[in-house]
Amino acid sequence: MAYYPIFLNLTGQPCIVIGGGAVAERKMEGLLQAGARITVVSPALTSKLISLAARGAVRHICRQYQSGDLRDHALAFVATDDPEISREVAREGRDLGVWVNAADDPAHCDFILPSVLRRGELVVAVATGGSSPALSRAIREELEAYITEDYAALTEIVAEVRQKLKEHSLTPSAETWQKALNGDLRRFIREGKQGKARNYLLKQLGVET
Repeated sequence: MAYYPIFLNLTGQPCIVIGGGAVAERKMEGLLQAGARITVVSPALTSKLISLAARGAVRHICRQYQSGDLRDHALAFVATDDPEISREVAREGRDLGVWVNAADDPAHCDFILPSVLRRGELVVAVATGGSSPALSRAIREELEAYITEDYAALTEIVAEVRQKLKEHSLTPSAETWQKALNGDLRRFIREGKQGKARNYLLKQLGVET
C-alpha cells in the first residue's frame, strides 16, 4: 500500500473518534493540538478523557458506534479492538466520503498516522506504510537526539526572515538558502543569540540590517 504524505489543517474541523481507551486518548492528543472539534463515541472513557469531556474540550456520546455517526465529520478514527467495528466504519466512510483511520488495521485505513516529532512549528513525521508503528517510533526517537529544541528557534527565525524577504521583493535561490542555513547560523542559535542569528541570515540572503 502506497501512502501520499500530507499535512492537514484541522482547525475547527469536526472529527470523530470511535473508542474511549488509551489508543483513543493518544489520537485525541494530536487532534486537540491541531485545533480539531472532537466527538468521541464510547460507552466508557479513560479518566483523562472524562476530564476532557467534563470541561467541554471534547463531545462525548456515551454508547457504542452506530451507522450514521460519521455523517458531517471530516475524519474518523477507530480506536477499538473490534475488527467488525473497523469494517463497518470503513464501509460508512466510503459511502459518505469521510476518510477513516483504524488503529492497527491498515486494510481499513484511508490514511495512517505517522510517528511525530515536534519542535515548535517544525514537524517531522516518520511512517513505514503502516507495516511497523514500532519502527516508526524507534526512528523518531533516534531523530530526537539530532533535532534538538534549537530547531524551534531556527524555524521561528527563518519564518521571520522569509517575511522580510517578501517585504523587499527578494526571492533567493535554493542554493543561496542552503549556504545561508549553515553552521554559523546554527551556532548563534545554540548560543542563544537569536537577534544575531536573524541579522546574519538576512545579510546572507541579501537584506542589509
